[in-house]
Amino acid sequence: MSLPSLETTPIPGLLVVRLDRRDDARGFFKENWQRQKMLAIGLPDFGPVQNNVSFNTDRGVTRGIHTEPWDKFVSLATGRIFGAWVDMREGESFGATFSLEMDTSVAVFVPRGVGNSYQTLEDATAYTYLVNEHWRPGITYPALALADPTVAIPWPIPLADAIISDKDQHNPALDPATAIPPKKTLVLGAGGQLGKALLAAIPEAEGVDRDTLDITDAAAVAGWPWHDYAVVLNAAAYTAVDAAETPEGRRSAWAANAAAPATLARLARENGFTLVHYSSEYVFDGTVEEHSEDEPLSPLGVYAQTKAAGDLAVALAPRHYLLRTSWVIGEGKNFVRTMQALAGNGVSPAVVSDQVGRLTFTDELVRATRHLLDSAAEHGTYHVSNGGRAMSWAEIAQAVFERSGRSAGDVTPITTDAYAAGVLAKGQPFAPRPLRSAMSLDKVRASGFEPEDALVALDRYLSA
Repeated sequence: MSLPSLETTPIPGLLVVRLDRRDDARGFFKENWQRQKMLAIGLPDFGPVQNNVSFNTDRGVTRGIHTEPWDKFVSLATGRIFGAWVDMREGESFGATFSLEMDTSVAVFVPRGVGNSYQTLEDATAYTYLVNEHWRPGITYPALALADPTVAIPWPIPLADAIISDKDQHNPALDPATAIPPKKTLVLGAGGQLGKALLAAIPEAEGVDRDTLDITDAAAVAGWPWHDYAVVLNAAAYTAVDAAETPEGRRSAWAANAAAPATLARLARENGFTLVHYSSEYVFDGTVEEHSEDEPLSPLGVYAQTKAAGDLAVALAPRHYLLRTSWVIGEGKNFVRTMQALAGNGVSPAVVSDQVGRLTFTDELVRATRHLLDSAAEHGTYHVSNGGRAMSWAEIAQAVFERSGRSAGDVTPITTDAYAAGVLAKGQPFAPRPLRSAMSLDKVRASGFEPEDALVALDRYLSA
């Protein structure tokens, strides 16, 4: 069978689908819902979990304008209806209406927050719909009077002659005060470098730290209102790479970097939110010049192993963006600020020269995150860093020194092995590092995002 066709409407997100119905002497056949074909024409991958059928014996049955808290895919098994929709969401389109007559060859996708109603135009009409949340007792949602003059729906059968339930006879008028707000965005790890940058760029988001919501605490997770969120951004992580090699650090790293993402992936499946998770180039062993998204995982140390486990868990969320990044620089203590301070204090440090990668400034990582979400890019794994040529830590330190009025020669290059020997000599743990951390940016570029050169971003960062 051929692809259905898709039509937009004056209500954002409300979509009409013309189905390929095949008729013969026996009756008709149609693919009422075929996920692959629906996605191909541009329908959202809304993840239906329940199918309902409303059978109406008589012509003229008119269901109230109900604004349900889930997405809905409406079609007919038999008969014909007049469908009417009213946008009840906050925003410029509040109160917008759309209506059309439907037979078994037409379906409509109704996004959350759009009021929907129908009037049967034939006896023995069966209205069927898919929804992406299970019905739960006690749920209430706004309704709208069928005869509200503000929306002025042109009912084919006058409401005085229609069959309407007593409840739907007494629904309220349109009121902006009852407009439905969008689902929220939640930032986990709000106190970290990335969490702060995300909240600064998404001021409407809600940010929490572990003290408020500990994803490793089953009771805290069970008591959190996950249904309230459309997007959860997990910027929380255990990042003490060397401390992860200790017994206590190992347990903490596995809990934060592996178990917590697995919990979030499960919650995303159960509650329908999009999960954005941030990972690291440490999931690779650093033996290739540039790491692509489909390179097999090959973590070296404990921290790297826990991040790799988290990557595998997050991939089980139906709607996820897994952003692997490298050498993150943001607000607070970091390598660039340390080098800037050393330059200002007259210190001449020794910095490793055989680890090569690209800096990722938090504002660039946030920009990529917003791009993927706003453009509804294909879900999956993306590598994100600033652009430009890959540089060693020593080269980056030299660039900072030069921009701070010092000579690049004041930074002494050393090998990772030499640096590690000094750390281990002090009795401190030292985790293995990937020597090549640069990641291919081809996939994120193909989505329409162009990374900013790291040195351009460095100039702006140092002058702030």
